[in-house]
Amino acid sequence: MASHTTNYLRTFIEVAEDCPVDHAEEPPAGDTPTIAALHYRLIAEQPYGRTSDDVLFATHALRHGIPLDDAAARDAFFSKGQPCLRSSPLGKRYGWGIDHDDEGRVALVPRESDDYALRAADPAIAHTRAMRSRRA
Repeated sequence: MASHTTNYLRTFIEVAEDCPVDHAEEPPAGDTPTIAALHYRLIAEQPYGRTSDDVLFATHALRHGIPLDDAAARDAFFSKGQPCLRSSPLGKRYGWGIDHDDEGRVALVPRESDDYALRAADPAIAHTRAMRSRRA
């Protein structure tokens, strides 16, 4: 079975061009955590501790009551392509850049921070943007 990955290496996902906030915001948690809240929690609690694939599978598993260590479920999840973190509400709506290190592990970078400006201007890493919420 072919396995697809969403991991980027040495890449910075900048916020979407149409992101409505100029300062990063924590997504509301609520009674039933949203995808945004789960992505935020999983990345913020362990900066550079998980890959994009880890975050996306954990989000799927938590929403569907699947054990996080279920290798067969993870293989099945990645047997077909999955949207990468460019489609995450964190970069589209909540103002978070997502940095991928040399091993594909991710961390959040608030758009108003000096760290964000440094990463956005760094020619030594790849750059992409979060997907727009609306067509141009």
